[in-house]
Parts: sequence; C-alpha cells; structure tokens
Amino acid sequence: MWKVVFIARTKSMAEKLQEQLQNEGLLVMLRPLGGGELNSQYEILVPESEVDEAQEVLTSV
Repeated sequence: MWKVVFIARTKSMAEKLQEQLQNEGLLVMLRPLGGGELNSQYEILVPESEVDEAQEVLTSV
C-alpha cells in the first residue's frame, strides 16, 4: 500500500523531491491533486514499508 509522505506545492518541487528520494533507493509515485497540471499540488507517495526512511530524507532536504 502506498502512503503520502509530503504534499508539494508545484510539479517542479515534487519532481525534485522525487529525485532525492529515488537517489536514496526509495520507490516514489507522484499524484496530482486537482486543478490543471500547472496549478496542481502533488502528493508524494512511497510504499508503506519505506515511510520512515522517506521522512528522514525529506527532513534532511
């Protein structure tokens, strides 16, 4: 099961965070939240088993 670990305000922010998490070996999925693609916020999701590690990475960014 996938869990939301962060909500990014822009697509570019979401993609940068996705890259950081993937560089640490985590599986990452982005999911837009409403609005058009340019104006959407994005949920950053990881598998439930990787939530703690993802939160550590996001805290250090």
